[in-house]
Amino acid sequence: MLLIGISGTALEPQEQRWLSHPAVSGVILFARNFRSRPQVTALIARIRDAASQPLLVTVDQEGGPVQRFRDGFTRLPELAPFGQMYAHDPDAALDQARLHGWLMAGEMRAIGVDLSFAPVVDLARGNRAIGVRAFAAEPEVVGRLARAYIAGMHTAGMAATLKHFPGHGSVAEDTHVDVAQDPRTMETLQLEDLVPFAAGIDAGAEAVMMAHVRYLAVDEHPAGYSTRWIGGILRGAMGFTGVVISDDIGMAAAHSAGGVGARVRAHLDAGCDLVLACAPELVPDALAALENRAREQAVLQRLAGRPAPDWEALAADPRWQQARARLGGPQATRG
Repeated sequence: MLLIGISGTALEPQEQRWLSHPAVSGVILFARNFRSRPQVTALIARIRDAASQPLLVTVDQEGGPVQRFRDGFTRLPELAPFGQMYAHDPDAALDQARLHGWLMAGEMRAIGVDLSFAPVVDLARGNRAIGVRAFAAEPEVVGRLARAYIAGMHTAGMAATLKHFPGHGSVAEDTHVDVAQDPRTMETLQLEDLVPFAAGIDAGAEAVMMAHVRYLAVDEHPAGYSTRWIGGILRGAMGFTGVVISDDIGMAAAHSAGGVGARVRAHLDAGCDLVLACAPELVPDALAALENRAREQAVLQRLAGRPAPDWEALAADPRWQQARARLGGPQATRG
């Protein structure tokens, strides 16, 4: 039900209690939870030890401006250069996108992270929050690069999450701080923003993260609160059978449903399987809204990381060295 944030680089007593709540499905980690690779590896192990049942450990490790763990890891580039490369060398761009997905997921699996919320399949059409996080502006190009990226993640033992459905790239507003509205018709969305999501679903992506955007010609509610978008379009028309995840309920554009508890319930009632409560101060109210609900183990099983090498074994793999050299970022350390 809930993926929760914690406050620092070690678990507080209250946070340990949260992890045993029947509605908590896992934790999302941020830069505030990271000091070094050994420290965050130990924190992940402590999270698992503190829980009474298996939990997901998740993060946003996209690369570029959104990479929560940096020192000791490969500095991953953002996705935009792959779209630029595609314009003159499609095969090389697809190969690089696949490699990026493998390297990102491989490093996260090596420290015990189940899921990095990737890839971004929004179109690069001027959104302030997306920017260089997107592959390209052209739907077909984004779809092809997303397929390659997902293949890389799967090879490394990680499920893929398409975000932010049904497309956050074509509105200017940043939903972290603003309400966002998209007036385009369903027909336009089908020809543009939905194309990469359809490609990613066809490629086997296990999860989709919703956008806090209102698509006024389709539904009055933000997509994450919309039974039409989740049940009617994503699951019905597009045939998605995987896990639906909300964006963070602390974002400004999520406030339309009311207080914290109302936001959690609105997402779940609309069809989300997991709800993100990233700020620790939101967690008590989120849990209070879910006293009579419990996590679904089947959801966790679909997203749990598959067996993968630990850091020592990954660092000994020639593919790791080659991938870091080809992607051009500063080198991660072996030990």
